[in-house]
Amino acid sequence: MTADPWILMYHSIADPTDDPYGITVARDRLDLQLGWLRRRGLTGVDVGTLLRAKHRTGLVGLTFDDGYTDFVHEALPVLRRHDCTATVFVLPGRLGGSNAWDSEGPRKPLLAEDDIRAVSAAGMEVASHGLFHQDLTGVDEETLRRETRGSRELLGEITGTVPGGFCYPYGTVDRRAVDAVRSAGYTYGCAIRPGALAGAHALPRTHISHADRGLRLWVKRLRHRANV
Repeated sequence: MTADPWILMYHSIADPTDDPYGITVARDRLDLQLGWLRRRGLTGVDVGTLLRAKHRTGLVGLTFDDGYTDFVHEALPVLRRHDCTATVFVLPGRLGGSNAWDSEGPRKPLLAEDDIRAVSAAGMEVASHGLFHQDLTGVDEETLRRETRGSRELLGEITGTVPGGFCYPYGTVDRRAVDAVRSAGYTYGCAIRPGALAGAHALPRTHISHADRGLRLWVKRLRHRANV
């Protein structure tokens, strides 16, 4: 059995002052975190590239959930500076909208169609986060199909290439959701802590916050190693 690769989970790159969910990282902190990886011989890559690599030593997956517009202006320049790529999980049902699913915290704009094309043209992997950021556990069959297969078809129309990756909203996943993602044609699915589920369609990830610097990053890397 192949060990799970190390995949880091980011969300918004912006001012973290008003951040009740702990998902916002400042641009200069992202720069510090990627620099920490590079100094240890690690290169951040998108998940598709990570999974296709014959030898993953020295590679770390970078993901950005929800598709915030700040990815273009704040994250992308830092990724380029460190010669990294990343996977951006977007919501084609909320194009140009906002994070309305968050009951607390500030409203943040989401990528529109042209933004998504720009992200793809910049060499980043565009993948699906479902249509509307809906927990897939417990939804009816039609909703499950629409959120998985439907979002994949829409992103294919926007970018010209159907995405290979899916990210389960809220990180919640069960066997039924995994089967739906696989059946929709995705080659992988990212969760957070998938529990007993395993394989390319239930990949665990490490949450990265603004508080993560050298020691905390090192501990998170050791925890990942201990669990593979």
